[in-house]
Amino acid sequence: MAMIEELRQALYRKETVILVAKCSIFYEGRASSKLSEGERIIIIKEDGAVIVHRPFGYEPVNYQPPGSIVTIEDDRGIIKLNILRPRIHEKMVIEIKELKHFYSSRLEDQAEFQMWGDEEDLKQAIILDPAGMLGEELQLVGSEFSLGSAGYADIVFMDKNGNLVVVEVKKKTADVSAVYQLKRYVDKIRKEGGSNVSVRAILVAPRFTQSALVALKREGLEYREVSLQHARKILKQKRSLPSFFTS
Repeated sequence: MAMIEELRQALYRKETVILVAKCSIFYEGRASSKLSEGERIIIIKEDGAVIVHRPFGYEPVNYQPPGSIVTIEDDRGIIKLNILRPRIHEKMVIEIKELKHFYSSRLEDQAEFQMWGDEEDLKQAIILDPAGMLGEELQLVGSEFSLGSAGYADIVFMDKNGNLVVVEVKKKTADVSAVYQLKRYVDKIRKEGGSNVSVRAILVAPRFTQSALVALKREGLEYREVSLQHARKILKQKRSLPSFFTS
């Protein structure tokens, strides 16, 4: 069968193989399982890892880790993928009744994975260096600032004109819900402080949806686009200085 030979050659060349197929899956090892026939995505990686995805969800329904041995056979017109982990006597068999799509390629990826930080890193960088992160000198009033029934504001500053500055920080793309979360904080402060309190509000994130930008303008709120990488750089610089430089 020509398709089986193509699959064998792709595996021999240590290519990544992606199949879309109608298949059944059988597993024997630490337990036993059977997944009856359905259309699925099968990924065979060059290191022997095999992952099977259903058309929904993000977690695989079956998988075998790197180091597995993958062999292929023709069982009276059915393509059988045998995935074996010999050291622990674990085996998964995928019986392909109909192969809808087949793709293989040698992939090159030597990049180093870098994660610049999380939301807490962004908050700490803003607290340590508001000028570097937000573009203006601000005096810290408090972080995780309780606003009663409205919730907790990430950071509250005071600017040079005596305005309270409420800052809400998002690690990922800020959407319209973040805008109205920030507005809720501002409304609470204005309600309780009355005419004696002047409040600004800044939404901080690496990116903003278009609807968020529209809502920010409509509500008269500010925003700052920040970089997680820049936040990590500030944290590294500030934390490496002796304490008398950062006090």
